[in-house]
Amino acid sequence: MLIILQPHSFSPEQTTIWSFPGRGKWATHSGGYRGNWTPYVPRNLMLRYSNPGDWVLDQFLGSGTTLVEAKLLNRNAIGVDINPQSISLSEKNLNFECETQSKIFVRNGDATDLSFIKDNKIDFICTHPPYANIINYSANIEGDISLLNEHDFFESINKVAKEALRVLKKGKCCAVMIGDKRHRGNVVPLGFHLMQGFLNAGFKLKEIIIKEQHNCKSTDKWINVEKKFLMLAHEYIFVFYK
Repeated sequence: MLIILQPHSFSPEQTTIWSFPGRGKWATHSGGYRGNWTPYVPRNLMLRYSNPGDWVLDQFLGSGTTLVEAKLLNRNAIGVDINPQSISLSEKNLNFECETQSKIFVRNGDATDLSFIKDNKIDFICTHPPYANIINYSANIEGDISLLNEHDFFESINKVAKEALRVLKKGKCCAVMIGDKRHRGNVVPLGFHLMQGFLNAGFKLKEIIIKEQHNCKSTDKWINVEKKFLMLAHEYIFVFYK
């Protein structure tokens, strides 16, 4: 079956405010995997912070959106996910032909332990971890950080940050997208905690991008409910460098 391999209209983002109402329908992209990011995000990030032939890492692979974009943009890529179902889905989504010569690898593994990757081997990290336990991506897989409370989640994120720093080449960038959550009406600033964890690991902060949130399933739940708080409608993309 013939598929469209590139977006119909695309212009790289030029400011720190990003908004993509459409989910992105080129290649094998879809919004079917809950919580996956629109391909416009990794496309923008890869075009700005990497070059053709570079090695890109996504240690929270999900449905494979980052690696699909890496394949289309002629980047080599490694995708890691602790859930075997994500590996199977990503392999399916990566099963298409295009003219690039990208080397693409997926691996069932833990983002807190990337020991199979040597020090200073990755040119760009482009990843989208779970937002603590907002969405559970498995029932009981040991090491799945989407099952953890905030305290344990950030204990793991700190380990993720240290591993990211280890495998990334000096002078190269690491981009991470995350949003906040509410608990009993109060904001839990997941984004700020994650940012601090990566800074504590030794990264420097290059950019803070605010992404407008669209197509969030929980919005419909609250839209007509009387409430004493504003609905969260933004996410952060932190771009760190080593």
